[in-house]
Amino acid sequence: MTWLAIAVLALVAWEWRKGRLRAPTRGEWLAILLGLAGAVLAAKGKPLFGLPLIAGAAVVLNRARRAAAPPAAPAMPVAEALSLLDLSADADADAIRAAHRRLIARVHPDAGGSDELARRVNRARDTLIAELNRKRPRAS
Repeated sequence: MTWLAIAVLALVAWEWRKGRLRAPTRGEWLAILLGLAGAVLAAKGKPLFGLPLIAGAAVVLNRARRAAAPPAAPAMPVAEALSLLDLSADADADAIRAAHRRLIARVHPDAGGSDELARRVNRARDTLIAELNRKRPRAS
């Protein structure tokens, strides 16, 4: 049990250091405490009381995580995406992917580019692929 606690604390510390965790709210602290109390009760042979506490804490924490999720990145206009990837309006998926590969090789952070440029190139590719999928007729 001690090793499990150490492993969980190490995982939480790692996620906090990476910036993936934020400070819990009061409701989240309460859910964490109830979940820990449920784990202790379940470990002491009272799963009838412990498991519902753990399940309730998981539901509360999952809802809080979904509510705190960052909003999706704003969509890039199709004209801007075409201009960025230097494509014509009638480009197909293969041409979009080829242009993306060619450009991302130059602007990727590992190749001396910046994170923001790589994000914009990826967003342009995603926008154009989504536009192709939206235009494609569906079989019914």
